[in-house]
Amino acid sequence: MAKKSIFIVDTTLRDGEQTAGVVFANHEKIYIATLLDEIGVDQIEAGIPVMGGDERKAVKAIVKLGLKASIMAWNRAAISDLQASLDCGVDAVAISLPTSDIHIQYKLQSTRERVLEKMVKAVEFAKLQGLYVSVGAEDASRSDESFLIEYAKTAKAAGADRLRYCDTVGTLDPLVIFERIRRLVQAVNLDIEMHTHNDFGMATANALAGLTAGATYVSGTVNGLGERAGNAALEELIMALKHVHGRSISYDTTRLKAICEYVSHASGRGAVPAWKSIVGSNMFAHESGIHADGALKNPLTYETFPPGEVGLERQIIIGKHSGTAALINKFSALNIHLEEAAASRLLARVRTLSVELKRSLFDQELLFLYNESQNTNVMH
Repeated sequence: MAKKSIFIVDTTLRDGEQTAGVVFANHEKIYIATLLDEIGVDQIEAGIPVMGGDERKAVKAIVKLGLKASIMAWNRAAISDLQASLDCGVDAVAISLPTSDIHIQYKLQSTRERVLEKMVKAVEFAKLQGLYVSVGAEDASRSDESFLIEYAKTAKAAGADRLRYCDTVGTLDPLVIFERIRRLVQAVNLDIEMHTHNDFGMATANALAGLTAGATYVSGTVNGLGERAGNAALEELIMALKHVHGRSISYDTTRLKAICEYVSHASGRGAVPAWKSIVGSNMFAHESGIHADGALKNPLTYETFPPGEVGLERQIIIGKHSGTAALINKFSALNIHLEEAAASRLLARVRTLSVELKRSLFDQELLFLYNESQNTNVMH
């Protein structure tokens, strides 16, 4: 992967598919990987080869696509897992082990020392095979910091290329994440990847805080798919890096709407919610009179980036909260010139019908109200 300041790792095909009830067909996985590559993500975590069957077939098929992105497979710290990944032809592996005492004691029924031994053995094996290695620290956010630093230093000494910092149950906030990642970066000269979950609705914010503190990799999923409340959303990460952090990025953001819609349907979620950040249809839909008037005069009054950047279009919606400026603009688009006074009279009818229908109005309904008002004027 070319040298740059931030690398994006997409794990839709691995952590995203671990969402309860979600299964991607192999052809869907292949198409999602292709779309991710067109966007320009740096690394695609394609799946878990040791599962065998269709999972292994899908990973092999993605490798054979010859994409520009690095193709990574997820593994436990076991040689059998790594051998399965090697058989698929991936160029990178994630090796995951828990680092919190609650996981080590209750899930693994093991010790810190044993965790370090297993990790070193797996990393050394993977490096001997010429693989890029990301060592995952599962539940890092609830781990003893001194042990986490020891884990990271041990991974580096064994040859690991980066450490995946996992906020596995999404318990941290951006301020805490920033301080912890800053201390980790200072203590260990190793690339850090942020892998955050959304249990408290802060996955994207936490990931960005980690990058601000010195992490250089960040993983996300399309639409924020993932275990429980999901992961940091790929589309949010990319656009926040560009517009909130002001970073120069090379990703093709115009493809975000297409991939979000495809993944939403493939994951059985139906249409992307209208209120979804970045790619939801309401992102650039204006109904409120003040908002619509401002957006018509200068879109930057109520939009932080042009809708075309993510494959959307601006919409001026006519309904209960509309004003005369929006109504005049709407009828102008329908090739009807509406005077201010006529617009004010028509607006009262628009609002009444909108309340009765409990929604905004379609163009044909607006034309009906307009024609009705014209007929009324003629009769009077």
